[in-house]
Amino acid sequence: MLEQLPILSLLIWLPILGGFLVLFGPGDKLLVWSQRISIVISVLTLLLTGWLLWVYQNGSAEYQLVEQADWIPSFNIQYALGVDGIAVPLIALTGLINLLVVVGAIGSVKFRRAQYFSAALMMTGLMNGVFAATDAILFYVFWEAMLIPMFLMIGVWGGPNRIYATIKFFLYTFFGSIFMLVALIYMGRELGSFAISDMQQMSLSLSEQKWIFVAFLAAFAVKIPMVPVHTWLPDAHVEAPTGGSVILAAIMLKMGGYGFLRFSLPITPDGADAFSWWLILFSLIAIAYIGFVALAQQDMKKLIAYSSIAHMGFVTLGIFVILMLAGAAKAQSMALQGAMVQMISHGLISGALFFSIGVLYDRVHSREISDYGGVVNSMPVFASLLMLFVMANAGLPGTSGFIGEFFVILSSFQADWRIALVAGTTLVLGAAYSLWMYKRVIFGKAASDKISRLEDINGREKFILMTLALLILALGLYPQPLIEMMQPSIENIIQLATSSKLGGQG
Repeated sequence: MLEQLPILSLLIWLPILGGFLVLFGPGDKLLVWSQRISIVISVLTLLLTGWLLWVYQNGSAEYQLVEQADWIPSFNIQYALGVDGIAVPLIALTGLINLLVVVGAIGSVKFRRAQYFSAALMMTGLMNGVFAATDAILFYVFWEAMLIPMFLMIGVWGGPNRIYATIKFFLYTFFGSIFMLVALIYMGRELGSFAISDMQQMSLSLSEQKWIFVAFLAAFAVKIPMVPVHTWLPDAHVEAPTGGSVILAAIMLKMGGYGFLRFSLPITPDGADAFSWWLILFSLIAIAYIGFVALAQQDMKKLIAYSSIAHMGFVTLGIFVILMLAGAAKAQSMALQGAMVQMISHGLISGALFFSIGVLYDRVHSREISDYGGVVNSMPVFASLLMLFVMANAGLPGTSGFIGEFFVILSSFQADWRIALVAGTTLVLGAAYSLWMYKRVIFGKAASDKISRLEDINGREKFILMTLALLILALGLYPQPLIEMMQPSIENIIQLATSSKLGGQG
């Protein structure tokens, strides 16, 4: 009976409807109403996510828990949902981050809290829609609609330059997505179907594949973001409230990687191969050069934002290096495993780091590294947890930050040792900027008497940070369940990405 319920639709529409519900509570008790409803909806969403993990069957690359209904029959556009081993872990990460963001907002958001909770819940449902949609137009609708609550979250609850950061974020992401829509409409018209699985089997000429790949690249590269279209991210992170930064880093950046795996590689394998060297080059620039940029930052949020660009470079490197590993099935599999593990790991680590910066900002109202020092004396529990997150960000073995990067570097070495050499610089640069920030903030002499009087983390903050710490350690020590879940889907993507679709065309 339970297995027949529409789990995916519930994961999408429960948070969205919950977001509307928190706005219409009793006027004199709206804050209490919005907090309680938001927590209840977030817990239910996380329970549904646990249920999804329970009923999902490993060992198959086919879409599971499929739902389908006519949406716009005249154009053969369907309300079609389904998940595979790539989508399920990302939906699980979304459910977890949503609950932590809602709990974290209770103490840190000071005004218009009901609207803030509403934006967070709606964004959760829309992000689940992106990962669950199996119709290309439905995917695009969720992809674009997701920008609205994030636009509001940064624009309303952000910092002094929030309007500039919000407009820059919106223009970059929206402009790139227009090209994706054109490509989807072209393929849907030629094919007579907007089902993503049908598009993955469609024969296309090399010229068509190149144009379609570039259209996808415009949307997905901005979202990750890849160099050189990364400049919106540091501004957005610095101005966003803590919850907005967490959602942006932990979930939204992963949608670019998901798009490459779901659309670019399977639909345009020959086009991807034609541009693979460029994508690998830009990935290496992100890993190496942006690491040096992070090292020079004085704002903690901006440092972690640049760090995110560098770490997401491993995702794109793992995705596109498989095109240089023809015939090396194990290395190809390891590269995509590394890319996927890196996406989940980065979601946990970046979320933990932005939550940690939020903890300090709520107390000191500054993100400048120079305004701290000696925090360990007044906040020893916080300092211990932050040490774990910083070490994970630097790729310490035993944490989740090590697994994905190690897999990608190892597989890259089989493609070209020079790629692995440049990628390996992250082991030095990541440790340098992460530990240098930690040293200046946590140790040394306090910058002011206010620092020496700080209170250590409370129960709410401890719940958030301890949850993320345990998951970072669990994934770092035993990643096998995640790898087993996604392995059939990874093998399917590799098969599609390494099979020419020219069909005898030029």
